[in-house]
Amino acid sequence: MAATVSTPVFEGPIDLLLQLVNSHQVELYDIPLAAVVDAFVAEVAGWQSVDLQTLSEFLMIASVLIELKSRRLLPGDDAIDPDEEFVGWEERDLLLARLLECQAYAAAADGFSVLLERAARSAPRTAGLDQDFVVNAPDLLEGVTPDQVAEAFLRATAERPVPVVDLYHVTVDTVTVSDAVSELERRLPRLGRSTFRSLTSHLTSRIEIIVRFLALLELCKQGRVSLDQGHTFGELEVAWVPTSADTVSVGAGLYDEYEG
Repeated sequence: MAATVSTPVFEGPIDLLLQLVNSHQVELYDIPLAAVVDAFVAEVAGWQSVDLQTLSEFLMIASVLIELKSRRLLPGDDAIDPDEEFVGWEERDLLLARLLECQAYAAAADGFSVLLERAARSAPRTAGLDQDFVVNAPDLLEGVTPDQVAEAFLRATAERPVPVVDLYHVTVDTVTVSDAVSELERRLPRLGRSTFRSLTSHLTSRIEIIVRFLALLELCKQGRVSLDQGHTFGELEVAWVPTSADTVSVGAGLYDEYEG
């Protein structure tokens, strides 16, 4: 239930007062906020138990009203730093979070109080076993021969075989990102423009395709290639960004192919 306030221009729930102030139906200058807070503090002093929900709601709305009134009394918005303006809102949110946390702990305390009250209604059992009642524990070694004990000792003290981890099922991939980068640096200058699908069409394993993709990302980060995808899940186009050194290397490669 929302806290009620009484002012010369309004009397009723404080959340309704905030709505009327925001809609300019009640003038904020006509509300003595100090008197409202004092009256609420006097009311809280007479409570038999603290209602954290009502208390936290009043503190939040009262802080908003105080901030609104102080902002109207202070100079215009041009003299207010936007970062400083949001500090009050952050502090208000922090206060509200702490109040909600306090409310959660209070609810947990109420729950423990109910459990303790229920436990206090129970009485422990005082009657026990008769004094003449004898519990005979079973003989754990009944039927065990000395030979069996000796065999158990030999098994316990025998040397354990060295554990061996069999890695026959593990496939060691020798392809690396650096090798893929070197390969693409040789192919792309001659191709100029290609697609990721055509660059990986000759590959058979998934790890090789993944490594080629990582190599393209590395070249893109270095500014050696540009990547373009027209639409979602579309064809990935790869374009080589030529440099002066690429002209020499491409020419040498073509000469080597001609000689070959």
